[in-house]
Amino acid sequence: MIGIGQESMNKLIILDRDGVINEDSDAYIKTLDEWIPLPGSIDAIARLSRAGYTVVVATNQSGIARGYFDVATLDAMHERMGELVRAAGGEMGKVFYCPHGPDDGCDCRKPAPGLIDQIVTEYGDVTGAPLIGDSLRDLEAGVARGCQPVLVLTGKGAKTQDKGLPTALGHVDVYDSLADFTDHILKD
Repeated sequence: MIGIGQESMNKLIILDRDGVINEDSDAYIKTLDEWIPLPGSIDAIARLSRAGYTVVVATNQSGIARGYFDVATLDAMHERMGELVRAAGGEMGKVFYCPHGPDDGCDCRKPAPGLIDQIVTEYGDVTGAPLIGDSLRDLEAGVARGCQPVLVLTGKGAKTQDKGLPTALGHVDVYDSLADFTDHILKD
């Protein structure tokens, strides 16, 4: 396990949302009722926050461009996430999202690094910061800006691992879940 631990300089952790924090769906998470946290994920974020980490989210949300839900619904999901983390004794950093569709040609839809660039603008250097995702595009976006890629096997993570990870990513730590990652990083 390289580059991740209490010695991390900026103590920033970047999370994908669907499949890492909450259940994922090929039919999209379209309503507040469909936004269901994965077991242990909210507590994991709260624990990281209490340990001094700033936890932010970088998420593709093409359901907006596709007309499946609107920004107000997305904001309600993120407000619920923040409320749950606060109730568990932690604080959530900012949520960065790409509202564009796959053919819109934006620079913020992962694997493009635009969301990571927005995080740099808001929080500073992300070099070495863990970027935790369940898909190859999450990891590629982080690696493009010097983040340490971390794959969780929740969501699409097991399928991503089964397909094989390209050597261009460098070393990728793999954990069963966000809770498992948090247990590891906070074990000392």
